[in-house]
Amino acid sequence: MAATNFKTENNTFRKLIGNGLTYHIPRFQRDYSWTEEEWEDLWLDLKGALAPGGEPAHYMGYLVLQSPDDKTFEVIDGQQRLTTVSIIVLAVLKNLQRLVDAANDSDSNRQRAEQIRQTYVGYLDPVTLVARPKLTLNRNNESYYQTYLVPLGHLPQRGLRGSEHLLRKAFEWFDKEVAKWLAASSGNEGMRLAQLVEDMSDKLFFTVITVTDELNAYKVFETLNARGVRLSATDLLKNYLFSVLDRDQRIDHEFRALEERWERMVGNLQAENFPDFLRVHWNSRRPFARQAELFKTIRAQVASREDVFRLLREMEQDLDTYLALTTPEGSALPREVQMGIRALRTFNVRQPFPLLLAAHRAFDDADFAGLVRATVVISMRFNVIGGYGTGEQERTYNSVAERIARGDLASLALALAAMRGIYPSDDSFRAAFAEKAIRTTQSRNSRVVRFMLCGLERHLGGAELDFTDGSFTIEHVLPQNPQAGWEAFSDADAEAMTYRLGNLTLAPAGTNRDLAASAYVVKQPLLAQSPYAITRKLATDHAEWAPESIDAHQKWMAKQATAIWRVAQLS
Repeated sequence: MAATNFKTENNTFRKLIGNGLTYHIPRFQRDYSWTEEEWEDLWLDLKGALAPGGEPAHYMGYLVLQSPDDKTFEVIDGQQRLTTVSIIVLAVLKNLQRLVDAANDSDSNRQRAEQIRQTYVGYLDPVTLVARPKLTLNRNNESYYQTYLVPLGHLPQRGLRGSEHLLRKAFEWFDKEVAKWLAASSGNEGMRLAQLVEDMSDKLFFTVITVTDELNAYKVFETLNARGVRLSATDLLKNYLFSVLDRDQRIDHEFRALEERWERMVGNLQAENFPDFLRVHWNSRRPFARQAELFKTIRAQVASREDVFRLLREMEQDLDTYLALTTPEGSALPREVQMGIRALRTFNVRQPFPLLLAAHRAFDDADFAGLVRATVVISMRFNVIGGYGTGEQERTYNSVAERIARGDLASLALALAAMRGIYPSDDSFRAAFAEKAIRTTQSRNSRVVRFMLCGLERHLGGAELDFTDGSFTIEHVLPQNPQAGWEAFSDADAEAMTYRLGNLTLAPAGTNRDLAASAYVVKQPLLAQSPYAITRKLATDHAEWAPESIDAHQKWMAKQATAIWRVAQLS
């Protein structure tokens, strides 16, 4: 990011709010949403910093602002914190107003209140009592904030939005807490209230990131998210889409329609899942865009009212399919397709999602089911066993998705032909499988191994096992902690071979504990009576269990796996 478009500094609340600077929460930013839990956390932290011997400062986190001139700022992230701190200031002003009304050092306290208001809240017109504010809230909260909270007047409680109720409750909560804090301390009450605001403004500090436009703001979001700071790129995109309508001077019913449809979609997805959905959706219809470039790409291609509503319609069309891909259980997809998608989830493979979205729109049910199975096979060969880098694979999937969306690939056969480059050959898959080790101490790895063993069991004995079923478990023939009776394995052999696929088989959940670290001479008769064909074969074929036994059994497994996870057209 160019230095001229991005700067960062640490600022106290005093420096942020002074010097004639003003802050605007974008009209279509989300509403105020903090509740008592957040209010109490902030108030306790603040009191801790203000106490004698307390912390010299309290860090309020990142504040992302957008400004072309460093005088007027749009609050891209941090509105909840800024709004809440402003409410604390208003609660102090309310307590000062009570002192004035009670004729408690009225002139001095009136002057204190006026100075605090002009410094931290904004100028209040003495005739109209309309504020010229330092902070402007969004379209749903601004009227209540400026009309009722800032003037410290009567607070209506009926006919309000949920967020307006929260603003009122926040003010009332801090008003009471400030009053309790005042009653618990000694000295001139007006002076102590004024000092509270002064100390708070010096002790609360933010890391302020200022950008010049939406694109740089999005890049900041991406950077901070990569470092574990939770920000809402979803809201940023929403604001951009609304700004397009605003720029075209669209009428209110279009704003309402966009907001209602947007909120319904985000509500179904959950906001944290929206960026992934957006990328999958976009790449299922258009040339490949990396996550880091997605907002720039959308901004370049969505520039009119028509573009905004086309994007919305297309996202709505893909939403249910995406949800079925991420959570197949309970979806309307056929059972065979659900099982394939569960396999992709088990493999932690999401690269095929744009392809599957495109195919679901374009293919009939049989071709779509065939494509799901093909992606499972490719994932088994390419990702799980081959362990190849996914960059080329992702681009291939997206290229095929784009061609399906354009109508160039109208059938499963054509799509498969276009995916040949990411389909490892039978020979390479067989060789890689014959050497593969998967450490089952990790839960995801354990699920992957269960999936493979169930596939082998079905191929050998015809039994349909659900790999998530708790009635069976993975048996490590050479135990994970071998004791006496395993002299055929050196320490190096045991380290290298415990998690080889050839050493892993199925056992009923109750018997695995009994077998445990027993020698093979003890295990072998029990394994030979197993209800699972793959386990009986292992015990029947191998009177002893040594490194060469694992190699031999795994080569047999590799041969079976090549027949099971195979796309005939590509092999």
